[in-house]
Amino acid sequence: MSWNLIEHFNLLGHIVVGIILPFLFVLTIIVFVHELGHFLVARWCGIKVLVFSVGFGPELVGFNDRHGTRWKISAIPLAGYVKFFGDENVPSVPDANAVAAMNTDERRVSFFHQPVAARAAVVAAGPIANFLLAIAIFATIFMLYGKQETTARVDSVLPGSAAEAAGFQSGDLVLSIDGKPIDTFKDMQEIVALNPDVPLTIVVERGGQKVTLRATPKLTEDRDNFGNVYRIGRLGLSQTNSPQDVKTRKFGPLGAIEEAAKQTWFVVDQTFAYLGKVVVGRASTDQLGGPLRIAQMSGQAASLGFSTLMNWAGLISVSLGIDRAAQPLPDTAARRGTPFVLWYRGDPGPPAVGTRAGIRVPYRLGADRDVDDLYSVE
Repeated sequence: MSWNLIEHFNLLGHIVVGIILPFLFVLTIIVFVHELGHFLVARWCGIKVLVFSVGFGPELVGFNDRHGTRWKISAIPLAGYVKFFGDENVPSVPDANAVAAMNTDERRVSFFHQPVAARAAVVAAGPIANFLLAIAIFATIFMLYGKQETTARVDSVLPGSAAEAAGFQSGDLVLSIDGKPIDTFKDMQEIVALNPDVPLTIVVERGGQKVTLRATPKLTEDRDNFGNVYRIGRLGLSQTNSPQDVKTRKFGPLGAIEEAAKQTWFVVDQTFAYLGKVVVGRASTDQLGGPLRIAQMSGQAASLGFSTLMNWAGLISVSLGIDRAAQPLPDTAARRGTPFVLWYRGDPGPPAVGTRAGIRVPYRLGADRDVDDLYSVE
């Protein structure tokens, strides 16, 4: 009995330290920065902010600043929000009675009465803040650790593989895939993994000559070191481990920011590409993850080191930025919530600016690939 109790306590400790704490660390940073984007632009536009909350539900701790904003941490840490003057509730739905009773001074600081440009800027500021956070995270990692790269040179071709059928040979150097330049073996993997059963035009250098090959990655179900099952495309190529083909790139501040911006754009581009395939039935939704999946992956990333956890945080920050920028929010009185639709329609109603818990992101994309040991074979 006592041993069972100890085992239960050990399991509970593992869940708290290994999963819950990394998840809350990642989510708190991302939500705070997202809401801070809304908050700062709202203040800049002269809008009165009543509440800035990380989390929702009952308040745990908080304080009032000199402008009258209540800053607080709430009990359920799966969301966040800013509440503006004149809002009836957290999703920024206006209080009709309060709006009707506002005087001129109150209308000047009410979100509801701001010009379309100001309201669109406030809504867009949250996603933009998340993209900037991701760039900052990736840039810091590049400056501290550099970026290890292996040229996209083929060491060997697996017998019976898609690569063998396409005519790949040992020593081939991959130059481009469907017109996209390929600099590293990882560049190739990321494209191939997201295109199972899709014919690709691949240009390789062979003996000083360019050779064009047509290859269709085979849909492969695999399992990573943590037991996660996923389906990706594979060609059946192994990368070279020759010292002259492996290098670690060092970055200064400007170079790190440039590389981080490229990494962020890659995640955005591949996320939309993947979701587009889901819509037309060419990819499965089982590669998407909600809060529970994000929590699990956060714990797994944390077990591999702080840099991997922060890499994962950068990916989730990009995903949240995409989610909030592109996803229409619940229709309230025929109002839609993306800044783009708000700008286009000149809609007089305020969209919700809170970060909701229902984030679903492709968890096999971009930076989180460092969680797995997938780099030796593609």
